[in-house]
Amino acid sequence: MTRRGVLIGCGFFARNHMLAWRDLPDVTIVAVCDLDPAKAAAFSEEFGARAYGDAAQMLKEVRPDFADIATTVSSHRSLVELAAGHGCAVICQKPFAENLIDADAMVDACKHAGVELLIHENFRWQAPIRRIGELIDSGAIGQPQFLRLNFRHAFDIYANQPYLAQVEDLALSDVGLHLFDVARRLFGEVIRISCETQRLNPNVTGQDAFLAQMRHANGAVASVECSFFSHYAPDRFVQTLALVEGDEGSIELGDGYRLWVHRQGECLEEVVEPPVPSWGARPWNLVQDSVIAFQQHVLDVLAGRAKPQPSGADNLETLRLTFAAVQSARNGGRQVKLAASGEEPPSA
Repeated sequence: MTRRGVLIGCGFFARNHMLAWRDLPDVTIVAVCDLDPAKAAAFSEEFGARAYGDAAQMLKEVRPDFADIATTVSSHRSLVELAAGHGCAVICQKPFAENLIDADAMVDACKHAGVELLIHENFRWQAPIRRIGELIDSGAIGQPQFLRLNFRHAFDIYANQPYLAQVEDLALSDVGLHLFDVARRLFGEVIRISCETQRLNPNVTGQDAFLAQMRHANGAVASVECSFFSHYAPDRFVQTLALVEGDEGSIELGDGYRLWVHRQGECLEEVVEPPVPSWGARPWNLVQDSVIAFQQHVLDVLAGRAKPQPSGADNLETLRLTFAAVQSARNGGRQVKLAASGEEPPSA
């Protein structure tokens, strides 16, 4: 069965979506939509999809199996509710929502419509992170005790997405929630967090670095750090470095996709760099491969072969954690306890 999809938003990163969909079997993007007619026309010409300037008209006429929403966060709620109202499954780019009210509303809209809602959190689908998850899940290092995630670079992320230079809580909202999602995938839910932020690049408006410390419900602790103005040669973009310690061993993920497993007095090394897609290039292959992996997962979910990772409901907890980090940073790094499900969340 070939799934028929539509793409809403034809910006910089959306091209990765389209190229990945084109590579996957049993799926076709039949239409694209953007408020900028030139962008929609360019995608239409390159990928052979019908171009629209109005999402409601497109959904009504095309009646797709799913809608892939790759727009900025302020438009997410209206577009997710619109797609759910047309009875199609929904994929929504991160950040999922600007606040928990909108996020809850989108989850409810899809639940009431009986359609799947998945969030495009592609960091957890990166090949090195998937490998770490497999090792932890297999018991290779025993009970997890400590996690460090490190995403530091000086790559010019503003060249293709200039609006990022004006985002107030830049590092937390752009990459922080990706890293928090990875921490939750590897170690489970977080019960408290403290966070410090910095503005390192004088040419940006927002906070472009942060350090967060977390306690997980299983007793483990985690340190998560990010900087968009750290200078290394060669630059580490787009890699996330990691250290995972358990009561029976440790896992290190270092530069160049080198991964070491320390256990029982031995150290085993492997290289976990993903392949370069036919349309891709280094260093973007890490991200490009993760988009392919995530979108294949979407097809598996639609076919009933898998549960959404992450679903909209699951991503609510990543949003709570991100907003708690923002609150902590704005209060001098003061520790914030995470509200239990159903309780009033901390406000940013």
